[in-house]
Amino acid sequence: MDLLRPLPPSVLVVDDEPASVALLRITLAMDYTVHTASGGDEALALLARHPDTAVAIIDQRMPGMSGTELIQRTAASHPHLIRIILTGYTDVDALIAAINTGSVYRYLTKPWNKDELMGVVRQASELHALTTQNLRLREELAAANAKLRVENAALRRAVKGKYRFDELIGTSPALRKMLALLERVVTTDSTVLITGETGTGKELVARAIHYNGPRADRPFVSENCGAIAPDLLTSELFGHKRGAFTGALEDRKGLFEVANGGTLFLDEIGDCPPELQTRLLRVLDQGEIRRVGDNRPIPVDVRIIAATHHDLERDVENGRFRRDLYYRLAVFSVTTPPLRERKEDVPLLVDHMLSRLNEARGHRVLGLTPEALAVLVTHDFPGNVRELENEIERAYALADPDGYVTPDMLSPKFAGRDLGLGNAAADGSALRTAVEAFEAQLVREALTRHDGNQTRAAAELGISRRTFIDKLQKYGIR
Repeated sequence: MDLLRPLPPSVLVVDDEPASVALLRITLAMDYTVHTASGGDEALALLARHPDTAVAIIDQRMPGMSGTELIQRTAASHPHLIRIILTGYTDVDALIAAINTGSVYRYLTKPWNKDELMGVVRQASELHALTTQNLRLREELAAANAKLRVENAALRRAVKGKYRFDELIGTSPALRKMLALLERVVTTDSTVLITGETGTGKELVARAIHYNGPRADRPFVSENCGAIAPDLLTSELFGHKRGAFTGALEDRKGLFEVANGGTLFLDEIGDCPPELQTRLLRVLDQGEIRRVGDNRPIPVDVRIIAATHHDLERDVENGRFRRDLYYRLAVFSVTTPPLRERKEDVPLLVDHMLSRLNEARGHRVLGLTPEALAVLVTHDFPGNVRELENEIERAYALADPDGYVTPDMLSPKFAGRDLGLGNAAADGSALRTAVEAFEAQLVREALTRHDGNQTRAAAELGISRRTFIDKLQKYGIR
């Protein structure tokens, strides 16, 4: 068990009088590890061998090197050593100079009092322990902060990559039209209003604008204006002063301050109450906020991106939304198309969703059969991409590893809608889209198996390299 006990603090005694050294050793040995030296040079050598020495008791009058000279010699090499000076003389000037520079913790006169000596050494060793502990904690904190900076930089790169525009999956005219608009607004600081049905990816568009724009390295903060009570929403966005209302126990920053320098995404802006609409207009006009319960203006530099599934123009006409706020938000308007208007994107979305599930869940589903894909393509998806994502996740859970999703694995709402290849009544365009998606999937998998070698992938599929390249271009495979 003794091996587990911490070692006692080390004390260095420096004195040219053997009797004084012996007495100090006897006095301190019960509580400390004691090293002794008869002069300055010997003391320096001992400190080099025992750099963790906590306290040095140094005689002032010694031949060759005085106590204050030894202290000066150790100031740089042993900055955390706690020094106590012993003197039997009145070397007032030297002692005052040493104390004023912070080099000496205390001084004791000879003959010293045992109780006073032990008290001073105990305090000095505790001070050394506290100093070294604080130093260790600062080093650990610095290391943790450095690690956090690296992780944050990596996370920012990953997030920025995650929200590239090519994460907006599809090649349909409706999607290409939206992407063309985004390419124009992304490099500006304009306020953007994103409209579209629920589930069409409005927040994904907002993040893509932020992470591809000039504020990409600054915060992206999101708040759903329809998911929180109006009075709490005001405090959430603008912050509050202590005592502003019951429960406001301290000053609190709002999301505008948190997002300062970056982007604040206000989802479902159409659900904002009138009072909050007035506050938002003031921010857009003046670039400053006021916390709840405080009249002091706080300047903020925030790009606002708002989104809604409401028809805000109709809400303006009906008096439910401020006209001036609408015009300030709609500096640049983007509409996310519903999935029923971009059905040709369904196979690409399905492939993307399955790839993410394969990567995250640990087993691989090869894809959907043409029949299952044809069933999905004919569906209008009132819940849009979010509904499709839920459907694919459900089918993925039912599919066998290294197998395909078949129509019977789709949810009950698709029952009786099997558009099999032999069904003459099937929607020809839907079936053609499904077959092409299946072909694109085979091309993509062959290319992956052969590490991007087009010649070998084409040979496996039994087609020429020229035909293979044509299919890569047709399906947008890189």
